[in-house]
Amino acid sequence: MTSHELRAENLTLGYADTDIVTDLDVQIPDGRITVIVGANACGKSTLLRGLARLLAPRGGQVILDGRAMQDMKSVDVARVLGLLPQSPVAPDGITVGDLVGRGRYPHQGWFRRWSAEDERAVAAALEATGTTELADRSIAELSGGQRQRVWVAMALAQDTDLLLLDEPTTFLDINHQVELLDLLTDLNRESGKTIVLVLHDLNLACRYADHIIAMKNGAILAEGAPRDVIDAAVVTEVFGLACEIVSDPVSNTPMVVPRGRHHASGAVIRALA
Repeated sequence: MTSHELRAENLTLGYADTDIVTDLDVQIPDGRITVIVGANACGKSTLLRGLARLLAPRGGQVILDGRAMQDMKSVDVARVLGLLPQSPVAPDGITVGDLVGRGRYPHQGWFRRWSAEDERAVAAALEATGTTELADRSIAELSGGQRQRVWVAMALAQDTDLLLLDEPTTFLDINHQVELLDLLTDLNRESGKTIVLVLHDLNLACRYADHIIAMKNGAILAEGAPRDVIDAAVVTEVFGLACEIVSDPVSNTPMVVPRGRHHASGAVIRALA
């Protein structure tokens, strides 16, 4: 994989009359897995959309390899940066194979036809996401979890050095969540692909992230390695959640144990610690 620079300078993003992200600076670590976390409506998905050029900046800019992304051609961005947005919509009647094949469009050009390389990329993406047997079925026939895996396959088929995914574990049961995050980790470790995720599950974020960005009210409250970022004070500040932090017995990363009003004695927490 080729190294790439992806960063934002003084970035302001929003919708209608409301700014969601204001004057934000961020640098995405190249060749690492970055997870953006935060409470609902904190701006994490808005930031991802801005980094992916789905949302035009109201101020500042997103820089990709030294160039302002808004000045680049869409096809040039798409050859470097793949995206799985939140709640994507498929065309009526399209099959799984055809949808995943659309991930290859940035590589086509005016005169380049469908190639054996395209075929291999689609087959590999289907196999990696466990959707090969669904290739001839209509998207409309699939369950929510199956659909989500197909959208991930389309993003993988694009075969970019940078991959941005907004809540990719939505609709997936816990087994498929772990399988997907393991797959993304394999892609990162084996090929150096830079991956940026928005996740709701803090414990999975801590387990799989090299770098965490914790957001609150459209700003970055803290960022760094999970062990350096996730503590009880940060979780309380970001989520308004009273908790204890213990060591994950599997990954030795921080694990958040919520207190809640009915389980605040700490007996279980002491046992885990």
